[in-house]
Amino acid sequence: MPTLVPAPARIPVPGGKQIDEYVGRASTGTAEVSVAHMKAPAGWSEPAQTPEFDEVTVVLAGEVRVEHADGVLHVPAGQAVLTRAGERIRYLVGDEGAEYVAVCLPAFGPDLVNREDEDA
Repeated sequence: MPTLVPAPARIPVPGGKQIDEYVGRASTGTAEVSVAHMKAPAGWSEPAQTPEFDEVTVVLAGEVRVEHADGVLHVPAGQAVLTRAGERIRYLVGDEGAEYVAVCLPAFGPDLVNREDEDA
């Protein structure tokens, strides 16, 4: 039977980024996949991470930048990026901020992100 998700779970994060998870560990108890709508303010960034999940990021507005071992990938609105589990990456946005949807397999979990310390 289909399950209605009447509202997302808001996942608190520092830096002014808003994460609304519609399916996943926090919202529906789903460990296999997570789907979240994100809004990052102008200039937002987070520490580098080596997640234990694959992530598809579909950019709806603005631009998401992904730093990786070979440089920086610029992902504008209307495009997407696929990052793989075990790959060291860092997400950031430019002066206009960004709005995007992230799909993680398996589902996002704070213990699976493996974020580096801010000073690393």
